[in-house]
Amino acid sequence: MTVTASPLAGHASGTVYYLSLGDSYSVGYQPAHGATPAGASSGYTAVVAANKGLQLENFGCGGATTTSILAFDQSQCGVTQYGPPAATDAGPVASGQTQVQAADAFIAANPGQVGLITISIGGNDVTPCAAAAPGHPVNGKTDPVSCVGAGDSAIQANVATLVGDLEGALIAANGTKGAKQVPIVGLTYPDVLLGLWVNSGPGGSPANTPKFPASASNQTLASESVAAFNLLINPTLKAAYATVKGKFVDVTKGTHAYTPLTKTTRYDASALGLGTITIPKAVADVCTWTWYCQYGNIHANDTGYTLIGNLIDKTAKVKI
Repeated sequence: MTVTASPLAGHASGTVYYLSLGDSYSVGYQPAHGATPAGASSGYTAVVAANKGLQLENFGCGGATTTSILAFDQSQCGVTQYGPPAATDAGPVASGQTQVQAADAFIAANPGQVGLITISIGGNDVTPCAAAAPGHPVNGKTDPVSCVGAGDSAIQANVATLVGDLEGALIAANGTKGAKQVPIVGLTYPDVLLGLWVNSGPGGSPANTPKFPASASNQTLASESVAAFNLLINPTLKAAYATVKGKFVDVTKGTHAYTPLTKTTRYDASALGLGTITIPKAVADVCTWTWYCQYGNIHANDTGYTLIGNLIDKTAKVKI
């Protein structure tokens, strides 16, 4: 997505850039679609760039964690163990650079011309927790909620390091006053595990296929996932972004995951081969905005990415 805008008020003349960092959400990945093609309408970054009138430079890498965004060479992006490829509208990344190093270099090379930075990171740190069990410990824990809790301290420390680094790069390029004009916006995720209400999940037989009614264990895990986001993941991310007075977009709340599971609705699940069923409204919403109910896939669909983009648009005040 390439949209040229006027320079930031009081800043250097030229194009104003929007930098995206993070994981597969940051590159608009969808199953059977891959990363968002340049100029495509899907992916929240395309929505934000168009709404704000900014030129997108996307440094995101599918499969990134809060550790890899700081430490791994971007040449690893797209390798099987690191997830789907980088965005096709990627910003320049020199050999050996990490995401944050590449973004820092871009900021230094374009002083006064970066108008917005968004970051989607942390999900891959805790996604494996869904499989935590007595015979399969993850993060040293044998249940999902404890596993997420164990990963929280690393997430907060790494994200705080990441945003501190970016703030330092902005100050070096723009001065303290100029750096304050550039919003750093962090975001979280839809609670896709609510989709376990209508999908067998990775432990199902067959795995990741539409299934209703849900097993008791899947219903429990879906319920626990809401608590994990509300009490652990999102407060941790919000606190980390707050260390640089960054904004935080609670996508979990924005996709209605906190709606009580006792509130149900009739849902046309014919696309899942399940007919019309009565399920919690929060589950119906996650089915509407993501691919989890259909494929057991954690990513948003076009509708979901558009929603996320609009949430960011409402949160970030860009001075142009």
